Order: sequence, then C-alpha cells, then structure tokens
Amino acid sequence: RLLGLPVGVLGETAAAAPVVRRHGNRNPFRDYARLLVVDLSSMWAGPLCGQLLARAGATVVKVESPSRPDGTRQGERRFFDWMNAGKLCYAVDFDQPDDLRQLLAVADVVIESSRPNALAHRGLGPTDVPGRDGRVWLRVTGHGTDGGRAHWVGFGDDAAVSGGLVGHDPAGTGPVFCGDAIADPLTGMHAALAVAESLQCGGGEIIEIALASVAAEYAALPFASGDNGGPAGQPAAPVLSSRAAELGADNMQVQAIIRERTTAQC
Repeated sequence: RLLGLPVGVLGETAAAAPVVRRHGNRNPFRDYARLLVVDLSSMWAGPLCGQLLARAGATVVKVESPSRPDGTRQGERRFFDWMNAGKLCYAVDFDQPDDLRQLLAVADVVIESSRPNALAHRGLGPTDVPGRDGRVWLRVTGHGTDGGRAHWVGFGDDAAVSGGLVGHDPAGTGPVFCGDAIADPLTGMHAALAVAESLQCGGGEIIEIALASVAAEYAALPFASGDNGGPAGQPAAPVLSSRAAELGADNMQVQAIIRERTTAQC
C-alpha cells in the first residue's frame, strides 16, 4: 500500500452503510426524466450506477479527459457499451476546468470515483462548485475517506478480499477470487439505490460508498442463512440495445444543456 498498489487483507473491513452528509438545500423530487447526472467515474461501479439512472430516464453525461479516457474503452468493447450506452459523452480538459465547473453547477447528481482531493485540487469538489438545490454528490471509493484508508488504492477484486467476500477452492488450497471484480457491480447497484433514496428525500447530500464495505455486507450473507451454496452456473451475457458514443461525440449537445440550465437558474 505504501507503493500505491491495490492490496486486500482478507476480512479486514467490516460491513458499513454509505456515509451520508447534508450539503446544500433540499429540493422536492419530481421524476428521473428531468434529472441531469454527471458521471465522472470510470471502470465499473460508478458507471454502472450511472447506467441504472439512465435506464430510469435520467440524462447522463459521461465526462472523460481526452488524454486519459475511461480505461475500459481500451478493453472489451461490449463491456464499455454495457456500462455507457445511452449516455452523452463529453470530453473536457480537467486542467482547464471552466467548462466542467459549469456542468457540475447545473447537475442534479454527480458521480465520481477520484482519489482523495483530486477534484478539490482543481477546484471541482462538492464544496468548491455551488450546486443546484437538491444536488446529490456520490463518491465511490475503495476503502472509504477516513484516515489512512482514504489513500488505499482499491479495485473490485482486492476490495472484495478486504471485505471477506471470497470463494473457496474445493481442493482446500485456500480462498480464491469470487466472480470478476465482484465488489464493483455490487457497489454500483448499492450506489444507485442510495442516490434514488436521497433524491426521494429531496437530495442536498454527499454520499460516500466504499467497495470493501459493500463486499463485507455480502460476505456475511451465506453464513447468516446457513447456506454455503454450490457451484454457480454460467451467467447470461447482457443484451446490448446500442453502442456507447465515441469520446467527445456529444460536446455540442452537452454545452447546449449547460446554457439552457444556466439561463433557467438566473
């Protein structure tokens, strides 16, 4: 961890609910079709949360840096499409953040999975950018934001190990990874639920959710029910209705949304 490597010690993290803090005024929730979600996250957990909100009817803008786009663009294309189809793709230079600051100021929901202070260093954190009433700011982390854990690098596999969510080799050779980066999809679903619950209450909150804590919650389930399960079947491949847009393909449309919302707030 001192070298910045993603490491998980088996069972070191206890289950914990998302941390929710009031920030800003509440605003009565109407419907998802009127929501603007800004997705600054990458990989799996955050983008899945954004995908679920998009399927609920929200307008979701996936923000990427041209010099450092979402790493899953370079991997299996079907996975990237699964996470990001239906979102508007907006390319912006994070080192010249005026355009991004304007977008965050008119957003109803912000999803981010940045390292501690990465956004605040650029003046783009939730306390730096005044927001609309009811804005919900979601932070997805590996191990939380308190103390030294805030600086631990975390991905789906090692965070699952940290939470104790592992499989067991029938040969008895020890624990093995459970699924593929299992903490990511579980956290993405929990994050979407947390955002939905916040919106129903009027928003105006910062929500922090950690992969390892979510994994720990699921790690306890088989033991709580007394059922240790058996071999899992092969999951069905997701049905893709469309492809994700190319990097920056929707810049003009997003800029029009910013102008429209900025004018409406005046």
